[in-house]
Amino acid sequence: MTVPETVKEDTPSIVVRDLVKRYGKVLAVDGISFEIKKGSITALLGGNGAGKTTTISMLLGALKPTSGSIHVLGHDMEKNRYPALQRMNFSSPYVDLPGALTVRQCLRVYGKLYNVPDVENAIDKLAEDLDLSEFIDRKVGRLSAGQKTRVSVAKALVNKPEVLLLDEPTASLDPDTADRIRGYLDGFRRDYGMTFLMASHNMREVERLCDNVLMMKRGKIVDQGTPQQLITRYGRADMEEVFLDIARGTGRSSEQGDEAQGAVRAKDPDGEQAA
Repeated sequence: MTVPETVKEDTPSIVVRDLVKRYGKVLAVDGISFEIKKGSITALLGGNGAGKTTTISMLLGALKPTSGSIHVLGHDMEKNRYPALQRMNFSSPYVDLPGALTVRQCLRVYGKLYNVPDVENAIDKLAEDLDLSEFIDRKVGRLSAGQKTRVSVAKALVNKPEVLLLDEPTASLDPDTADRIRGYLDGFRRDYGMTFLMASHNMREVERLCDNVLMMKRGKIVDQGTPQQLITRYGRADMEEVFLDIARGTGRSSEQGDEAQGAVRAKDPDGEQAA
């Protein structure tokens, strides 16, 4: 895929610096900083209220930060977000698609919004790959939860985005369909050099797909690393146990004190301390 002139090959797809979001006296996101490498899959993890959804909303430009900066594909999302938005997309089973439209109509609308060339062929390909053909001409409002999730993923891929933000991409899917969707997303990423940032509560999904993990708690990034690095660091068997350690303040934090758990960590996937 041709690299846009505004972005060098080694430039991170997403760069966040000192990002803060306040709602009155509530500090939802507390000065977080991170970078996401081009072509990688990064998980943004944390319990309910950790700040994940607020962070993703700010990355999309749907929510204005209180302070700090966000650059996506080289564009400042506060000053010039529209060129980046054309090259991004978002999927969440918790955001309703137009229920009165058929699946085909819905994908056609989004395809035209993104100026997708030959949108009908793009829809047919997605319908085949994501097993939508059986209900492609059914109204979205009459679909099951799992079918809606698959349509949401198709919508997010219709423009072959360079940056894709995912919120629980396999929610409501049976294990077989979820496994196929994960494989498809990973293949799509490899084929098109796409960068993913995803929020998920499925720790097996994180272990399978993700190159890097950002752990959030109370609006801060409290740890970072590959899934295996975090599993090793916390002395646990898997990412679910690591998640519980961080959410409950047990494990390493209780053994090494608040500094180890509470300080914002910025380590690259090779475990080097970032400058």
